[in-house]
Amino acid sequence: MSIRDMLSQAVEDYLKAIFVLQSGSSVSTSVLASRLQVSSASVTKMIKRLSGLGLVTYVSYKGVRLTEAGEKIALEIIRHHRLLETYLRDIMGYDWDKMHEEAEHLEHHISEEFENHLDRMLGYPTHDPHGHPIPSREGVMITVESEPLPDCPDNTLLRIRRVADSNTSVLQQLEDLGLLPGTSLQISNKESDMMKIILATDDTQIHLTNDLAAHVFASKEDDQ
Repeated sequence: MSIRDMLSQAVEDYLKAIFVLQSGSSVSTSVLASRLQVSSASVTKMIKRLSGLGLVTYVSYKGVRLTEAGEKIALEIIRHHRLLETYLRDIMGYDWDKMHEEAEHLEHHISEEFENHLDRMLGYPTHDPHGHPIPSREGVMITVESEPLPDCPDNTLLRIRRVADSNTSVLQQLEDLGLLPGTSLQISNKESDMMKIILATDDTQIHLTNDLAAHVFASKEDDQ
C-alpha cells in the first residue's frame, strides 16, 4: 500500500493547494486558509500532520513548502483533476462550473488504471480546457510563458495559451467570444480601457474591455 492510499481527501486538497500557491516560495498559513476557506487553527493542525508524514516542511513565520514526496502526490492529484476536466468538458459537454465541481470530487477516487485509460482515450492531452498543463505520469508539466492580453504587443500574431479559471461567468463570456486556449489573434488597437482584437481564423473583430482581457494569457504564435 502506498502512502497516498492512506491519505484522506482533505490531505490531498491541502497538498494540491500548497503546490499551486508555493510558486517558488513558501506559503503562509493565512494564504492557505483563505484558499481552502478554513480557519487558521485548522491549517496549523493539518500542517503538523503533513509534516509528521514527511509531506511538507514548515518554519514558523516563514510558511510551508512541499517535500519531494508531497509534491509527487500533489502532481498526481492535479493530473487526475485536469484529465477529468478535459473529459468532462470535451467529451461530455459539461459547463465550466459543473466541470470543475465534478472533477474536484472525482480526482480523489480514480485508480491508476482508470487514469491511464482516460489519458489514452483523450489522445494524451498536454493541457486542460483552461490551458493549464497536465502533469505527465512522471510529474513533468509542459509550460509556455504567457502574458495577459493587455501586456501583449500590438499587430503581432498571438495564440491564447490559458484563461484564468477562478470565475465561471468570465469563462462563459470568453467562450461566447471565442477566446479560449488555442485561438490565434492580433491586437489591432489599445485604448485606456478597451482593446480591439482580430481573430486569425475569420478576421472577426472583437472589442474587449481591458478588465476582461486581463483574464486571457497569450504569447507569440510561434512560441512553443
